[in-house]
Amino acid sequence: MWLGVAGMVALVSAVSWQVFGRYVLNNTPTWAESLALLMVLWVTMLGTAVAVRDAGHIGLESMLVLASAPLRRRMEYLIHALVLLFGLAMAWNCAAMAESVWAYRLPTLRISEGWKYLPAVLSGALIAMFSLEHIMALAQGVEVEPAWK
Repeated sequence: MWLGVAGMVALVSAVSWQVFGRYVLNNTPTWAESLALLMVLWVTMLGTAVAVRDAGHIGLESMLVLASAPLRRRMEYLIHALVLLFGLAMAWNCAAMAESVWAYRLPTLRISEGWKYLPAVLSGALIAMFSLEHIMALAQGVEVEPAWK
C-alpha cells in the first residue's frame, strides 16, 4: 500500500510539472505525460492487489450470506482459489507480454516498453499470494487483518 501511495505522489508530481511547464514556462515536458501514464498503471495494479488482500474487491461472496455455514465455507475456498489462479495467470501472461516488448523503448522516457507490463506481473503475483493467505486463514479459522484500518 505504501508503494501505491508513493506512486500516487509521483503521479501528481508529474502531472503538476507538466501543467507548470505547459502554462507557466510555455515549454511542455514531453516525458511528464508518459511518466504519469506509467504511474497510473503502477498505482492501479498495486491498489488492486491490496484490495484483494483486504477483501475490498467486488466480492463474489455477496450471495453467500444466504447460504448455510458449510456451503459458505466451501464457496469461500472456491472463490479464493479462483482468484489465486487468476493472479497466477495474470502474472504469467503479463510477464510474457513484458518479455515480448522488452527490446522496444518508450521514446520520451528512454526505458523499455516492458515497464508498462511489470506492474501487472507484480500485481498478479501479489494477488496470488494474498489469495493463498486468505485460504490459509480460512483453514485456521482466523480473519485476515486488513492492511489499512
